[in-house]
Amino acid sequence: MHIGKPPDIPSSEITPQSAYRQFMNRRRFLRNALATGAVALAADRVAQVIEPGRVALAGTKLQTVYSPLTTTGEQLTSYEDITHYNNFYEFGVEKDDPAKNAGALPTRPWTVKVEGKVAKPLAFSIDDLLKLRPLEDRVYRMRCVEAWSMVIPWVGYSFSELVKQCNPLPSAKYVQFLSYYDRHVEKWSDESTIYWPYSEGLRMDEAMNPLTLLTFGLYGETLPNQDGAPVRIVVPWKYGFKSAKSIVTIRFVEKQPPTTWNDMAPNEYGFYSNVNPNVDHPRWSQKRERRVGLPFYEQWRATLMFNGYGDQVASMYQGMNLHRYY
Repeated sequence: MHIGKPPDIPSSEITPQSAYRQFMNRRRFLRNALATGAVALAADRVAQVIEPGRVALAGTKLQTVYSPLTTTGEQLTSYEDITHYNNFYEFGVEKDDPAKNAGALPTRPWTVKVEGKVAKPLAFSIDDLLKLRPLEDRVYRMRCVEAWSMVIPWVGYSFSELVKQCNPLPSAKYVQFLSYYDRHVEKWSDESTIYWPYSEGLRMDEAMNPLTLLTFGLYGETLPNQDGAPVRIVVPWKYGFKSAKSIVTIRFVEKQPPTTWNDMAPNEYGFYSNVNPNVDHPRWSQKRERRVGLPFYEQWRATLMFNGYGDQVASMYQGMNLHRYY
């Protein structure tokens, strides 16, 4: 098993959140540090020169506690790669587009509406959500349907904790997430054929699984805009597009909700989207994956069923045809 076992060192020591701020030229420093295999820890945060048009990556430090659900024994992907190799199509289809364009995303004030099959509609400010329960450090493997993967130290707590506050009705069988969208803010709105706003969904038992993370940060600090600020969902046993970013609406519904990629290309992207190396994407194999940031000869590896989280989630799909319900 990769989770459930405490690491050999305190979680506070596996989160080198200040390494990338030790020098004014963060990009050059990280490139040099990675080349030498060094990761420097800085005691104090320092000012950073932001290139024109780039996102200000400096975040607010978050107070966290250790989570027994963290994944151990994995080398973390660098902050540089996590924040500059992104899928966030509202801000462009190239991997470096979100880091260039997402600075316009307004993350304060921020309200998340809860509606649908609930006792009464609710609205939570981002500060309400941050105070709901202690934030946890959780390292998760993340697998993209495009056959690349990362290991990311997220900050958040189980989404089930918020569900308990929402009082969903017994008729609520699914949860739908809607992302922020404003065509005057997003850079790609006039050129993309995606139906906005971005929509994702989970079955209720998936939403209540302890691994499903309501996420506010990474590397011990608030989320950068390009990674889904100020709040997103992370579902580590599913392909990355299931982890909706910049959430503004949570809707409890009776029937399976429409989801963006399933609507756009149902032959390529199923509603469940569990990581399954035995079900190929129509245009490429899912049997192997490339771990971003590692030396070339170490990048490629076998894809794990349920991204390696089968012990925690496989029982939810017992008896299902996972080739049909992909």
